[in-house]
Amino acid sequence: MNIKSLDLNLLKVLDALLREGSVTRAGASVGLSQPATSAALGRLRHALGDPLFVRQGQRLVATEFAAGLAQPLRAHLEGLEAVLTPPGAFRPDRASEVFRLAGVGFFAEMLMPQLARVLTDRAPYMRAQLVDLVAENYVATLEREDIDLALFPMIPMPDWVDRRALFHSPFTLVARRRHDRLKRAGIVPGGVVPLDLFCDLGHVLFSVEGRFESFGDAALRRLGRSRRVVMTMNSFPGILRTVAESDLVALVPVQLVDRMAESYGVDRYALPFDLPAPLLGMMWHKRQSAAPAHRWFRAILSEILLPLNDGHAPLPED
Repeated sequence: MNIKSLDLNLLKVLDALLREGSVTRAGASVGLSQPATSAALGRLRHALGDPLFVRQGQRLVATEFAAGLAQPLRAHLEGLEAVLTPPGAFRPDRASEVFRLAGVGFFAEMLMPQLARVLTDRAPYMRAQLVDLVAENYVATLEREDIDLALFPMIPMPDWVDRRALFHSPFTLVARRRHDRLKRAGIVPGGVVPLDLFCDLGHVLFSVEGRFESFGDAALRRLGRSRRVVMTMNSFPGILRTVAESDLVALVPVQLVDRMAESYGVDRYALPFDLPAPLLGMMWHKRQSAAPAHRWFRAILSEILLPLNDGHAPLPED
């Protein structure tokens, strides 16, 4: 087709439709009414010679042709935005971007409340979504742009992923207050739980995938030992509630325990073996690295999360 005959504003509408799967939501994201968005879709269909979307229940499903446009179109639009935005021109107080973050429940407690205050004060029209981290598919979701940022341990990633280290996350053992077996063993809060007792206690294990082993179990195996995992959960706040109301214990990130132990009624104890602290960071697709809104949002996340590393090992250089 002849690009001169195409209104380039329609490409923003197409991008929004591909991301939202809804005429109403797509229109809202680009500041158009539903009728105007429907009209734009009609013009796109005529210009590109393809239906682009078919209705499936309440959703619009992209045709094979339209689905193939999604990634290159988004990359080109973001590149244009970065090129055409003068330094200092981005105004967070007027921005209306929606950012999708993938992370575990830890971030619902340690990030989202403060992020809500920041957005209210500095970017009142910007929106954020925290969605569950699908550990085995986060590379694919970043590549498809199902999410804008992923928050998880720093591991080897493809070359097209940019990253920033944020904080080390040591784990500590938590148990309900006046835990009978710990009390009878003469172990006070903050004390070291003997290895035999640690392994014999019933444990709740955090696992997004529902596995009965984690890196803590790998550390125990190196000592020729294993613990008794009786339950898995995909939410640290849920784990704290379960521990507070039972005789089970759990390994929980120190930062979360420091913030929530009092309200949940749990005590922390030292581990009887070395457990390396995972290094948490944020990852995103490089095509978004220069986008002004994305840069600003990453800076806000860093502002909130970097203090969680205070008192822990220095962060590696980017």
